[in-house]
Order: sequence, then structure tokens, then C-alpha cells
Amino acid sequence: MSLVESVRKVFVPIHREGWPFIAIAAGASIALAFLWEPLFWIGLVITVWVCYFFRDPPRTTPVREGLVVSPADGRVSLITTAIPPDDLDLPREPMTRISVFMNVFNCHVNRAPVSGRIVEQVYSKGLFLNAELDKASEDNERNSLVIDADGTKIAVVQIAGLVARRIVSFVREGEEIEAGTRFGLIRFGSRLDVYLPLSARPLVGFGQNAIAGETVLADLRADEPPRRFRSS
Repeated sequence: MSLVESVRKVFVPIHREGWPFIAIAAGASIALAFLWEPLFWIGLVITVWVCYFFRDPPRTTPVREGLVVSPADGRVSLITTAIPPDDLDLPREPMTRISVFMNVFNCHVNRAPVSGRIVEQVYSKGLFLNAELDKASEDNERNSLVIDADGTKIAVVQIAGLVARRIVSFVREGEEIEAGTRFGLIRFGSRLDVYLPLSARPLVGFGQNAIAGETVLADLRADEPPRRFRSS
């Protein structure tokens, strides 16, 4: 690995949404230094962590019709069937739901799971329950997109968690979007749900780590037997 590549792996780009928070943390650290020097070093650690939280590394997205990539960095916390939220214009029928939970150390820039047209975008106010709870899908603050991918509608839902208090969206209803494109960000810990047709074949397992824009969650056109997973 070259020196340039090594530097890029450590010093990845920071998303523009993070700069105000970094400035606040840095300013607070300097102010604390006048009160008591050890507080400055604590503030400096927090500032570095804020920079790390808002990192926005480039990703390489696999491109093939039918692939559904992860919209978030994090752990696959649930693979189940569920009725999509009431506020979405989707049939009130069970769909496959894959949930990816982001902790405060994961990259929080969210990416589109499929290519297509955004036919619906709905923001819903709600609670700030633990995002790992199943009922968070219905009760928590969330921002939902329905993407029409060549006639197949896929829903991706940003769900706020215990710490998160702000969901940011970079896209609008009616826009065309490519798989792996940045579409939003959630500040400080949360979860994303992806709703797929029951015919979609999940290609990840419970507890698996996913990378936004790179890890293939499912295949809409797979005809292979379901995959099995084991921990080691």
C-alpha cells in the first residue's frame, strides 16, 4: 500500500453536515482550556470523535440489476417479514424487512439500496426509543423513501434512536437515484429498515456487519437456494 493510500484510509473526507458540530466541539475545547487544562484534552478527544463520526469515505458499489445494497454501515439486527409503515403508499401486505443498526462509531452517511425513481418521501414525527427494538419501526421519528426500481417498489426507512435527534435528507420525491448514492444522514446512532418483496432473496445473516453502498443485502432476481450462516 502506498503512502497516499495509507493517508487516505486514515484521513477520510468529512461530510459537510459535520463541520458545524466540529467547530462547536473545537471551540468548547479551547474555552475549557482557560478553565482547567485537563478539560482541554477531554474536549480534544471529543472533537476527534465528532470528526470520526461525520466521516464520509468513498465506496465501491456493485452494479447489477436486482442487487439491493446496504443503506448503512452497521450490524444486521433483524431479518423478518413485516407490514410496511402505515404512512407509506405500499400494499398492506407482509414484506421482507432487513434492519441495519448503526452504533455511534459507525459511519452515518446513508446510501440508496437500489437505483430508481423516488416515488414517495414521508417524514414522520415520533419517539426516540432504542432503535434496536422492533416497535421503533412504527413509533420512532423516521424518514421514509419508496424507490421504484424498474417496477419493483423498495422502501428504505431512516429511524432515529435513543441519541439521534436529527434525520437529514439530501433527496426529494420525484428524483432519480443510483444505488450507492448518498441520500441522507442520521446524527448519533440509529437504524435503517429496507422493505423488499417476499420474492427477494436475503444474502446476509443476522449479526453480520454491513457496509453502506457495498454489502449486498439481497437479490431481487436470485433463483439460488437461501444461504445459511454460522458464527465462528
